[in-house]
Amino acid sequence: MKNCTKLLMAILLAPTLLLGQAKKAAKGTDKIDKLKAEAVAAVEANKVQAQQINDMLFSFSELGFQEEESFNYLTTLLEKEGFTVKKGISGIPTAWIATWGSGKPLIAVGSDIDCIPKASQKPGVAYKEPIVEGAPGHGEGHNSGQALNIVAVLAVKKLMERDKIPGTLMLWPGVAEELVGTKAFYVRDGYFKDVDACIFTHVGNNLGVSWGDNGYNGVISVKFNFEGQAAHAAGAPWRGRSALDAVELMNVGWNYRREHLELTQRSHYVISDGGDQPNVVPSKAAVWYYFRERTYPKIKKLFETGVKIAEGAAMMTDTKFSYEILGSAWPVHTNRPIAAAMYDNIKKVGLPTWTSDDQLLAHASQIELQAPKVEGLAVKLDSMGMPASTAPVVMMGGQAMTPMGGGSDDIADISWSLPTVVLRYPSNIPGLPGHHWSNAISMATPIAHKGIVAGAKAEAMTLLDMLLKPEIIKEAWAYYKDEQTKDIKYEPLISPKEQPAIYLNQKIMSEFKPKLTPFYYNPSKYKTYLEQLGITYPTLRDDQREAVKKAMEKSAPAKVTSSR
Repeated sequence: MKNCTKLLMAILLAPTLLLGQAKKAAKGTDKIDKLKAEAVAAVEANKVQAQQINDMLFSFSELGFQEEESFNYLTTLLEKEGFTVKKGISGIPTAWIATWGSGKPLIAVGSDIDCIPKASQKPGVAYKEPIVEGAPGHGEGHNSGQALNIVAVLAVKKLMERDKIPGTLMLWPGVAEELVGTKAFYVRDGYFKDVDACIFTHVGNNLGVSWGDNGYNGVISVKFNFEGQAAHAAGAPWRGRSALDAVELMNVGWNYRREHLELTQRSHYVISDGGDQPNVVPSKAAVWYYFRERTYPKIKKLFETGVKIAEGAAMMTDTKFSYEILGSAWPVHTNRPIAAAMYDNIKKVGLPTWTSDDQLLAHASQIELQAPKVEGLAVKLDSMGMPASTAPVVMMGGQAMTPMGGGSDDIADISWSLPTVVLRYPSNIPGLPGHHWSNAISMATPIAHKGIVAGAKAEAMTLLDMLLKPEIIKEAWAYYKDEQTKDIKYEPLISPKEQPAIYLNQKIMSEFKPKLTPFYYNPSKYKTYLEQLGITYPTLRDDQREAVKKAMEKSAPAKVTSSR
């Protein structure tokens, strides 16, 4: 009887308890929404700071491993904002980690900082016009991500301080991403072992996020060094053993082998050392390869094939060879629960409002670079990116092949170590070649500035979700353990003996840094880098204006006329 009474009371009280829980949940949601609105307002209020950070990094134009000015500028800024900065991580002089706060969750926020060789370009100019001829430039837009992250994190930090919200924020840079040169070392050296989740940001053409297999290739970056015997190239060539001959034979062998490699592979090389002068048989020469594939086993197999071909080239020329792994990356896989939370925030933020000048620059650049479509800047949000297919496709001959991929990004090694997402934000112009001077056209203009602010708002809101909704990180780890890594385990493509190739790009930067220094941005004197350079926004040739006019007339909907 007593048990029956208890059961009856429980039944009668259940609606009241459920109503109380619902009210409590609604109150919690209202609080988070209020904090998000405050964070968005704080980002908007700090858009000048975002613009200045963006323009400053654009003006430095530093190649991978040589980001000295970017390092000094960013670490000084973060120290002034109360962050504890650990410098020179993984033996990389321009790498750092900045942390603030205490306790869990520990959320890492990162973005790349290096630029592209020979991509110097005046911003806001819709045709090739380098700031310094032949110099590096931000022909991908890596100058923008740290601006986004810092403004977003500072907005959240302010709320955490005021409301005593527990958690730790960690900012970090992707050094030498174009060389896939550092993130695998960060992971190997334990800098992410206690991190609960990571948000990475990368410039794009829209405001978006994806989850699952992103369709990227993994890569091994490796330099093959050949050593032979010098001799007088005319007087006694028979006494020489040309290391350059070995390099050329390796390249010939690889190019013949391409015909018999799976369609998923991507491979490319540069001769980084071809000897000194023609009348001396080169005793040393080197060739630098990127071997890309869609899965870890296939990357390793492709690399091993390269080693065999190098060995054959050395045998044919009676030279010696060795190789040095310079960098690596897995194929990217990002986290579904965090991406879902982020996409909800992206929908609330929406795309920036582009002006007619913004669209004019975009249209003119697309025509100049013969883009597949002359459509200007994005005006409609993308849907959330879904996983690329990894189901094998059976080809003629019965071979099952993974669908093809393309580029690589070493954020992948972090994404295979903990729940990670990549936020893309609309600071670049659609349809441009990539890794090209033209991709720098927008990167210190209102287009970049607006894209950064939109991305920072979405990121700040997502950070608050992760700090105040423990279930998001719990679900993120469940996805990571039960789905992402259920059948695939991360194995580094670098060994414990490899060290970051911090010597890369030293020679190029030593040549161009003195030429670029006079063009460093001075925010105390000029509002924007465009103003400092004296650039009218946008700058087009007369023929470009005419071409844009014709393109717009052609794409305009036909007028409907009455037949009355």
